[in-house]
Amino acid sequence: MKHVLSNRLIWPALVLVALLLANLAFNHSFFNIRLQNGNLFGPLVDILRNAAPVVLVALGMTLVIATRGIDLSVGAVAAISGSWASMHIISSGDPSSVRVVLTAVGVALLMALVAGAWNGFLVSVLGIQPIVATLVLMTAGRGLAQIITSEKILYPDNSPAYKLIGGGYLLAVPFSILLAGIIFGLTAILTRRTALGTLIEAVGVNPEASRLAGIRSRSIIWIVYLFAGLLAGLAGLMLTSNSTSADPNSIGLFIELDAILAVVIGGTSLAGGRFSLAGTLIGAFIIEAMNTFVIQAISARATDVFKACVVIAVMILQSPQARAMVTGAFRGRKRAVVVPAGSVVSPGSAAISAPAPATPDTADGHTAATSDSILTKSSGTTS
Repeated sequence: MKHVLSNRLIWPALVLVALLLANLAFNHSFFNIRLQNGNLFGPLVDILRNAAPVVLVALGMTLVIATRGIDLSVGAVAAISGSWASMHIISSGDPSSVRVVLTAVGVALLMALVAGAWNGFLVSVLGIQPIVATLVLMTAGRGLAQIITSEKILYPDNSPAYKLIGGGYLLAVPFSILLAGIIFGLTAILTRRTALGTLIEAVGVNPEASRLAGIRSRSIIWIVYLFAGLLAGLAGLMLTSNSTSADPNSIGLFIELDAILAVVIGGTSLAGGRFSLAGTLIGAFIIEAMNTFVIQAISARATDVFKACVVIAVMILQSPQARAMVTGAFRGRKRAVVVPAGSVVSPGSAAISAPAPATPDTADGHTAATSDSILTKSSGTTS
């Protein structure tokens, strides 16, 4: 039991289960999944679909945070990517052309990579604090998205190929879920089956020591910001594709906060170092399950309040002190046992030695002390 409760993923998983059961209490068909027109539908499918962009952004944010960084510009990068792709598709002569959509997606992702490279340059080369460096693009990115769209809301709704990215289906499953799952699997393989994950954690623990050990910390930091920018751009394509609209003021708005919350809920420390991709995935699902519960049980306006409450609860449960209190409740007090004289008592055991036999007085009137008269305490010390 102690080993299970000490796992840092158990508490986010329990919170997710509790939120799903709470949704079931208000919607008795919450777990029902139906097949309609050859595609899967249902509340659980909607949660997975809505969580896909958050999962993508949170994956990149996890690696950035693991290097002691932060990226506040992912929402603006998503706006740039989605705005450019929508503008290119609408302005083309044939919006339904697959070639036009592939060109729009390719250029949009290239712009996202450039944005990530810019953040990486400011942080790794110029040594600017990550929160300041990414704040620049967070502010300027939305302005750039407005320039791309000429401050208009675009509607790329005549392009089935573009609709597939965020709102289409493949093999009866929403394509966005499949895409997010594939990227999650590739990220897990790259960071857990190769040395890349260890290098990222080493840079996060101590960048200077990593540099002295021969690790190119500057390159590692640059890579994670590039990766975060790429996934943010892909999330922007998902958002505009699903809604078939591109509003530069609302695309990816506050998605950086959801991503950071998903990372923290999943157990990755903002101080850098060890990270958990599985925890980030659970954190993203918690956010979407909570949004669904609040909307149907209370009001959409209360979403942010409940989001803060869930984050506080998970943070408390993840603290070492809270885990010690919970595990202590399941751990019974150890019984005292009698050990023979001269036995070695291991630290942490509760043992009391057997009564010592009477000892004769010495010639000077004092009682001779023997080893049998030593009281062995639970801490393993002697008095």
